[in-house]
Amino acid sequence: MLNQKAAKETDKVKQAGRTPLSHGVGRRKSSVARVWLTRGSGKIVVNGLSINEYFDTIVSRKSVQLPFEMCPMSSNYDVKANVSGGGKEGQADAVKLGIARALLKEDETLRPALRKYDLLTSDSRLKERKKYGQKAARRKFQFVKR
Repeated sequence: MLNQKAAKETDKVKQAGRTPLSHGVGRRKSSVARVWLTRGSGKIVVNGLSINEYFDTIVSRKSVQLPFEMCPMSSNYDVKANVSGGGKEGQADAVKLGIARALLKEDETLRPALRKYDLLTSDSRLKERKKYGQKAARRKFQFVKR
Protein backbone atom coordinates (compact mmCIF):
# COMPACT_ATOMS: atom_id res chain seq x y z
CA MET A 1 0.00 0.00 0.00
CA LEU A 2 2.90 2.35 0.78
CA ASN A 3 4.34 1.74 -2.70
CA GLN A 4 1.03 2.77 -4.27
CA LYS A 5 1.01 5.98 -2.21
CA ALA A 6 4.62 6.66 -3.17
CA ALA A 7 3.78 6.13 -6.85
CA LYS A 8 0.82 8.53 -6.63
CA GLU A 9 2.95 11.18 -4.91
CA THR A 10 5.72 10.74 -7.49
CA ASP A 11 3.12 11.33 -10.21
CA LYS A 12 2.00 14.53 -8.44
CA VAL A 13 5.58 15.78 -8.29
CA LYS A 14 6.05 14.98 -11.98
CA GLN A 15 2.87 16.86 -12.84
CA ALA A 16 4.19 19.88 -10.94
CA GLY A 17 6.86 20.16 -13.63
CA ARG A 18 9.86 18.74 -11.79
CA THR A 19 10.92 15.15 -12.08
CA PRO A 20 12.01 13.69 -8.75
CA LEU A 21 15.59 12.48 -8.64
CA SER A 22 15.19 10.12 -5.72
CA HIS A 23 12.73 9.01 -3.08
CA GLY A 24 13.22 8.01 0.55
CA VAL A 25 10.97 6.82 3.35
CA GLY A 26 11.68 7.61 6.99
CA ARG A 27 9.90 6.30 10.06
CA ARG A 28 10.04 7.28 13.72
CA LYS A 29 7.60 6.13 16.42
CA SER A 30 4.26 6.22 14.58
CA SER A 31 5.31 8.86 12.01
CA VAL A 32 5.95 8.03 8.37
CA ALA A 33 7.62 10.51 6.02
CA ARG A 34 7.78 10.13 2.24
CA VAL A 35 10.50 12.38 0.81
CA TRP A 36 11.31 13.38 -2.79
CA LEU A 37 14.46 15.18 -3.94
CA THR A 38 14.51 17.45 -6.98
CA ARG A 39 17.14 19.84 -8.33
CA GLY A 40 16.81 23.23 -6.71
CA SER A 41 18.14 25.69 -4.18
CA GLY A 42 17.70 23.84 -0.89
CA LYS A 43 14.03 24.55 -0.08
CA ILE A 44 12.36 22.07 2.25
CA VAL A 45 8.57 21.76 2.03
CA VAL A 46 6.67 19.53 4.45
CA ASN A 47 2.97 18.86 3.80
CA GLY A 48 2.78 21.95 1.57
CA LEU A 49 4.37 24.31 4.13
CA SER A 50 7.96 25.44 4.58
CA ILE A 51 9.76 23.92 7.56
CA ASN A 52 9.66 27.24 9.41
CA GLU A 53 5.87 27.21 9.20
CA TYR A 54 5.36 23.49 9.79
CA PHE A 55 7.80 22.79 12.64
CA ASP A 56 7.36 25.17 15.55
CA THR A 57 10.59 24.46 17.49
CA ILE A 58 14.15 25.27 16.48
CA VAL A 59 15.27 21.78 17.55
CA SER A 60 12.96 20.04 15.08
CA ARG A 61 13.96 22.46 12.27
CA LYS A 62 17.65 21.77 12.93
CA SER A 63 16.94 18.05 12.98
CA VAL A 64 15.34 18.21 9.53
CA GLN A 65 18.22 20.28 8.11
CA LEU A 66 20.96 18.08 9.60
CA PRO A 67 21.56 15.88 6.50
CA PHE A 68 22.14 19.02 4.40
CA GLU A 69 24.55 20.49 6.95
CA MET A 70 26.60 17.28 7.08
CA CYS A 71 26.81 17.03 3.27
CA PRO A 72 27.20 20.64 2.01
CA MET A 73 27.13 19.72 -1.68
CA SER A 74 23.65 18.33 -1.18
CA SER A 75 22.20 21.80 -0.59
CA ASN A 76 21.39 22.12 -4.31
CA TYR A 77 18.35 19.84 -3.89
CA ASP A 78 14.79 20.80 -3.06
CA VAL A 79 12.87 18.54 -0.70
CA LYS A 80 9.16 17.76 -0.79
CA ALA A 81 7.96 15.64 2.11
CA ASN A 82 4.61 14.21 3.10
CA VAL A 83 4.38 13.24 6.76
CA SER A 84 1.59 11.51 8.63
CA GLY A 85 1.11 10.16 12.13
CA GLY A 86 2.75 10.92 15.43
CA GLY A 87 3.79 14.27 16.86
CA LYS A 88 5.99 17.03 15.51
CA GLU A 89 9.27 15.71 16.97
CA GLY A 90 8.70 12.21 15.64
CA GLN A 91 7.74 13.66 12.27
CA ALA A 92 10.93 15.75 12.19
CA ASP A 93 13.06 12.68 12.83
CA ALA A 94 11.14 10.74 10.17
CA VAL A 95 11.77 13.51 7.62
CA LYS A 96 15.46 13.58 8.60
CA LEU A 97 15.80 9.83 7.95
CA GLY A 98 13.85 10.12 4.68
CA ILE A 99 16.13 12.92 3.42
CA ALA A 100 19.23 10.95 4.34
CA ARG A 101 17.97 7.86 2.52
CA ALA A 102 17.00 9.87 -0.56
CA LEU A 103 20.43 11.54 -0.62
CA LEU A 104 22.03 8.13 -0.37
CA LYS A 105 20.03 6.87 -3.36
CA GLU A 106 21.16 9.93 -5.32
CA ASP A 107 24.86 9.69 -4.40
CA GLU A 108 26.28 6.52 -2.85
CA THR A 109 29.56 8.26 -1.94
CA LEU A 110 27.72 10.14 0.85
CA ARG A 111 27.32 6.93 2.88
CA PRO A 112 30.41 7.42 5.14
CA ALA A 113 29.47 11.03 5.95
CA LEU A 114 25.83 10.16 6.67
CA ARG A 115 26.87 7.09 8.69
CA LYS A 116 29.39 9.14 10.70
CA TYR A 117 26.63 11.41 12.01
CA ASP A 118 24.24 8.47 12.55
CA LEU A 119 21.73 9.70 9.97
CA LEU A 120 21.05 6.33 8.33
CA THR A 121 20.16 4.49 11.54
CA SER A 122 16.46 4.36 12.30
CA ASP A 123 15.46 4.89 15.92
CA SER A 124 13.39 1.80 16.72
CA ARG A 125 12.14 2.90 20.16
CA LEU A 126 8.36 2.76 20.51
CA LYS A 127 5.91 3.52 23.29
CA GLU A 128 5.67 0.72 25.85
CA ARG A 129 2.24 -0.83 26.16
CA LYS A 130 0.00 -0.42 29.20
CA LYS A 131 -0.07 -3.50 31.44
CA TYR A 132 -3.22 -4.85 33.08
CA GLY A 133 -3.51 -4.28 36.83
CA GLN A 134 -1.46 -1.09 36.46
CA LYS A 135 -2.25 2.51 35.74
CA ALA A 136 0.15 2.78 32.78
CA ALA A 137 3.13 0.94 31.31
CA ARG A 138 5.10 1.09 34.57
CA ARG A 139 3.02 3.30 36.87
CA LYS A 140 1.16 1.33 39.53
CA PHE A 141 -2.03 2.27 41.33
CA GLN A 142 -1.49 4.03 44.64
CA PHE A 143 -0.94 1.60 47.53
CA VAL A 144 -2.99 2.13 50.71
CA LYS A 145 -1.69 0.32 53.78
CA ARG A 146 -4.69 1.04 56.10
